[in-house]
Amino acid sequence: MTHDLTEDQRAFQSMARDFAAEHLAPFAAKWDEEHIFPVETFRAAAALGMAGIYVREQSGGSGLTRLDAALIFEELSAGCVSSAAYLSIHNMVAWMIDSFGNDDQRARFLPSLLTMEKLASYCLTEPGSGSDAAALRTRAVRDGDHYVVNGAKASSPARACRKSMRSWSAPAARGRAGFPRS
Repeated sequence: MTHDLTEDQRAFQSMARDFAAEHLAPFAAKWDEEHIFPVETFRAAAALGMAGIYVREQSGGSGLTRLDAALIFEELSAGCVSSAAYLSIHNMVAWMIDSFGNDDQRARFLPSLLTMEKLASYCLTEPGSGSDAAALRTRAVRDGDHYVVNGAKASSPARACRKSMRSWSAPAARGRAGFPRS
């Protein structure tokens, strides 16, 4: 089976390639060596629609397909694999809020996620289960009008945005929320 890219897909691919060449590749080694999380660069990507690639247009996203996203992430990866990986995770979180959140949640969270004023991630890896989602032990248990989240995480792609994650999770949970309180 052959798949020819549409004119729009070639344009998305070219835009991502140009962004990677100008904004990612020249700095990737320094970011890795110095442990820099390039927030301003991510916000520049967001200005081009790369913070809500498959978030619906009516929710403020780009409304593209998963194939379109794969073309974009492939080009971004040529400039900086870790930055492309983070952007893919951020996009996944924004998509989940768009797809499974209610109107209030979409209105509260998506505007700041789509500009990357707020940064999003998820925490999967746990001691003893690695990244095997079926073996996770962290649980969220309803307690009245909120949830108590208990568990431990071994690492997260969101270390640099941990403060943002804590500010989103802490008001909704009592007890250990899986995030350091530093």
